[in-house]
Amino acid sequence: MPKPDLNLLVTLDVLLAEGSVARAARRLRLSPSAMSRALQRLRETTGDPLLVRAGRGLVATQRALELREKVGRLVEEVEAVLRPQEKLDLKRLVRTFTLRTSDGFVENFGPDLLVRLGAEAPGVRLCFVQKPDRDSGPLRDGSVDLETGVVGETTGPELRTQALFRDRFIGVVRNGHALCRGEVTPACYAAGRHILVSRRGPDKAAVDIDEALKPAGLEREIVTIVGGFSSAVALARSSDLVASVPERHTSALREGMHSFPLPFPLPQITVSLLWHPRLDSDPAHRWLRSCVREVCMAQGSGSSAVEI
Repeated sequence: MPKPDLNLLVTLDVLLAEGSVARAARRLRLSPSAMSRALQRLRETTGDPLLVRAGRGLVATQRALELREKVGRLVEEVEAVLRPQEKLDLKRLVRTFTLRTSDGFVENFGPDLLVRLGAEAPGVRLCFVQKPDRDSGPLRDGSVDLETGVVGETTGPELRTQALFRDRFIGVVRNGHALCRGEVTPACYAAGRHILVSRRGPDKAAVDIDEALKPAGLEREIVTIVGGFSSAVALARSSDLVASVPERHTSALREGMHSFPLPFPLPQITVSLLWHPRLDSDPAHRWLRSCVREVCMAQGSGSSAVEI
């Protein structure tokens, strides 16, 4: 069965509204003969005469009356789809966005972000979900709108990214720990009992601290492995274990604890926003991305902020 010509919907809508071939032709800027041919095609397509002679005019058939309201709605919806997008009205926006990120990001940046969203778009809800891995599937299938993390080899090549801030790793222990007193040397640091943070097993840490210790002939004692930095900070807070965590990412989590610079060089990490390109031009999504970035920059200090 051949596909119907959808252009006929507009013609049918005008014919049913005008009830006259001549008036419909003028409205659509067609000749009367062209409109008559279009009406004939509509009759063949629908299997109904649609407009029939009644005296000197035309009247709609029962089938045409049934179609009139439905066709009008369809034409309005098609026109709305093809019309340029209207300016975003944040006060009237009602939408839920899903942000996949770490507990540390939620604790540090979540409160300010929610205050910002509540002030600008009170109908917007933000759903935070945990990030157990770096799989790009949730961004591709649309179950996640936005994600934060470090761009790596497993990041989908089609994803859009925008840098939020740079971070460095530091050590953190409970108050009263031996590392609170005096200078923390590489030997003092390595002599402690450590927590390894890894989502993918004992050999897949976010940064390779043990490689940085090797030139000094040092090695850490790894007592336990956890899947996130918030868990590492919680364990260090209530034990004599040492956690090595990103400074900015865990600032709220470390409140009331002792933090210190790591006594050996490590590369900084760049935390970025990630999203699928189908949302790149979505006005509401663009607004949300700008909110996340500005909140992160507002909490930045010195050279940690990334200017892009």
